[in-house]
Amino acid sequence: MLVLTLLGFAKAQEFHCAVSVNYQKLMTTTQGYESSDKKIFESMKQAIEDFVNARHWTNLDFEQQEQIDCSISLILNERTSPTNFSGQLSIQMRRPVYNSSYTTGLFNYIESNNLSFVYNETQPLEYDMNTYYNNLSSAISYYLYVLLGIYFDSFAPNGGDQFYEVANTIYHTAEVVDKQAWSSTSSQKARYWFMENHTNTAYADLRQAYYQYHRLGLDMMTKDQPQARQSILAALQSLQQVHKVRPNLLAVQQFVDVKISELVSIFTPAPPEEQKQVYDVIKAVSPINVTKLKDFNTK
Repeated sequence: MLVLTLLGFAKAQEFHCAVSVNYQKLMTTTQGYESSDKKIFESMKQAIEDFVNARHWTNLDFEQQEQIDCSISLILNERTSPTNFSGQLSIQMRRPVYNSSYTTGLFNYIESNNLSFVYNETQPLEYDMNTYYNNLSSAISYYLYVLLGIYFDSFAPNGGDQFYEVANTIYHTAEVVDKQAWSSTSSQKARYWFMENHTNTAYADLRQAYYQYHRLGLDMMTKDQPQARQSILAALQSLQQVHKVRPNLLAVQQFVDVKISELVSIFTPAPPEEQKQVYDVIKAVSPINVTKLKDFNTK
């Protein structure tokens, strides 16, 4: 369980984030890569790591062991000038489970379209939620606040409110300057929908599901497994309620995609009636994942 530090402890940054920059695709093209450019990609990796890990993103106190485990991968697809790049952004986050060494996935998403950005290795990445510096820093900071919102929702009902508000501000600040990349109809429309899905009161059950699944479910597994499974089933039913309001919601699909293998592990030893409940919800909410429950008793 997340415990904020008491007075007297040093304040650590919120994120412990592993960053990778993959430039292999540039090496196979006649443009955008020379062997001497390797230091630019190493500089880019370091700049993103420093941007995420060396900055305080909240006013909360974290101990070292409380830092949020995440990873960011940037797969470069094109370089049109010495400072202009495009690539795919992939972001993952994991959460510790109380009283165990187990960590559970909370977020795993790859943007389907290219992130176009300017990177100059002589200039550090900057952040201000009310200022648009460039597409790279805005996109990363936006997702970090979405991650913070989800993370704190998993510990307390609506615990992520303040972080979704910041993500919302970053989004609208960027949209004013770069509508093509940030509008709800752009190629990167997922940025709009992640923010919208977690702030629209019509989907309040989505955020409740994070709390039911993690704090009342996984965190209680070592204490009372049957009751913990019931809480996880309640979380799935909350997702189903959201699905009834708005089918195929992006955040609901992301939730199921991250959790499906874990659900198999949790409910394989469960009674058949519980397996059927899981199967029925997944069939309704995310049919593409039903095949992963093929060994469940659904009669």
